[in-house]
Amino acid sequence: MQLSSTRRGARLARLLATQWLDEHAVPYRSTSSHHAALVVAELAANAVRHCGSVGRDFRLRLTLTGTASAGRRLRVEVTDARADKPLPPRGAEPPSPAEESGRGLLLVDALADRWGDRTDDRITKTLWAELALPTSTR
Repeated sequence: MQLSSTRRGARLARLLATQWLDEHAVPYRSTSSHHAALVVAELAANAVRHCGSVGRDFRLRLTLTGTASAGRRLRVEVTDARADKPLPPRGAEPPSPAEESGRGLLLVDALADRWGDRTDDRITKTLWAELALPTSTR
């Protein structure tokens, strides 16, 4: 899905992700859906914050692999048009309590099994996260 690099676009990414997961047997009010929504929201907010300008949309891709009985994995990818804006290094000092931002990737790190970023070309970069979905999603 391609979305506008606005707060509304980030909110829509979260809502569309939970709807998509519900359609793929991950119930809307489940813990798995809630964790996935938080990861999508943080990655989308990061794209909006660092890329938010007219004509610089971001893309959201969700991929579900595995089976309900054997365990499934959700991969969330958010691609923005700011390959020139690298992520802060992992292990960097967390923001002070007085700071109003800078905790999004800490939240992603806490909820995702794995996450990272890749530079796709001179213009785009993708932040991705993978979450294991328990066999029982309720």
